[in-house]
Amino acid sequence: MAMAAAFVRERTDWSGVMTVVAAGVVAAMQVGKGLIAGPLLQSDLGLDLSALGWITSVFAVVGVVGGMAAGAFVTAVGDRRLLGIGMALLAFGSFAGAASPAFTLLLLSRIIEGFGFLLVVVAGPAILMRLVTQERRDLVFALWSCFMPAGMAIAMLTGPAFAGWQAIWWSNGLLTLASLASIFLAVSPPRQTPRVATRFRDDAAETLTSRGPVLLFALFSLYSLMSFTLSSFLPILLIERLQVSLGTVGLLSAIITLVNVFGNLAAGHLLSRGFARGRLVASAALLTGVSGLWIFLSPSGGHLILALCILFSAIGGLIPATLISSVPLLSPRPALAPMAMGLLMQGSNLGQLVGPVAVGTAIERYGWTSGAAFIGASAVLCIGLTPTLERTLRESRPER
Repeated sequence: MAMAAAFVRERTDWSGVMTVVAAGVVAAMQVGKGLIAGPLLQSDLGLDLSALGWITSVFAVVGVVGGMAAGAFVTAVGDRRLLGIGMALLAFGSFAGAASPAFTLLLLSRIIEGFGFLLVVVAGPAILMRLVTQERRDLVFALWSCFMPAGMAIAMLTGPAFAGWQAIWWSNGLLTLASLASIFLAVSPPRQTPRVATRFRDDAAETLTSRGPVLLFALFSLYSLMSFTLSSFLPILLIERLQVSLGTVGLLSAIITLVNVFGNLAAGHLLSRGFARGRLVASAALLTGVSGLWIFLSPSGGHLILALCILFSAIGGLIPATLISSVPLLSPRPALAPMAMGLLMQGSNLGQLVGPVAVGTAIERYGWTSGAAFIGASAVLCIGLTPTLERTLRESRPER
């Protein structure tokens, strides 16, 4: 009877699912706007590559230390309310950034946006878990995992249409407010009243001592490091390698980022048909690593580099959808799924933090070929962890 009720709700509340996914896309646009506005920030504020890396990776400073705490807030505050708070912080930070005359104030506004982004990416999956049945979970989480590439692609595609970076910030603030309103109109509240989380330390200890969540944290860290090693400086790389204008770079960057969506959706399709999760992650890491090495080590430019960037993005999309949909399977118990998701996001943010700053510094000193070391090492480690992922999933299934 309970399963039947869940199925009816899943069929009648797709508007809620799409609204949550749309909120994730808008949140990801706040990351993408920092990437496409890089050349404008360079000329207006005189920033070097290391400073531009902080414009993107400052989101991760908050996420690295606060992911699990945000997961605990899902229980204490309520998933829909927490999602609304996150969107409000994103809007406020975007407006504050648009009015910032100097790098220091802009960076502070990005920290505020980072808090909002963290709340959105932890609360969103918690809402989705109660809107769909277990049979649809892989497909819906694959759809959710598209929020990052879709939002970044939209930001890169629309960014060149604005005269200055401040206009990009103002427009994103207004869009975030619109998304905030849609959440309270279309997303149903949880049936249970939020309760104060009084066992955070015990829940955190249980999550951190469970092999499944820690393994997902490590794998997502490695994937994020590979992904952001390329995407953080993709517009600048394309300008230097292809000798094209900012407007063309925006279009190419959007295409490269958007094809990641197809990888995410393909993962959902393959997982729903029983494809092994460990094998999927290992295959994607191998192909992504090879194409990434070729991008950074090859002295040639033109169509070959563009094709490799597209391949890197498309194949890489198989990994996040697989890992995100594995959280409910590998969390110590269902009540700790939001905290396990928060730990996963900490892994994502760790790679996002290390990638732009470390790679930006390395490129400044040693040139573009230095990026190959980050991608190669991450791919090898990711492949090495996949047998453990498969073994952990097999051990968890009898209990589910």
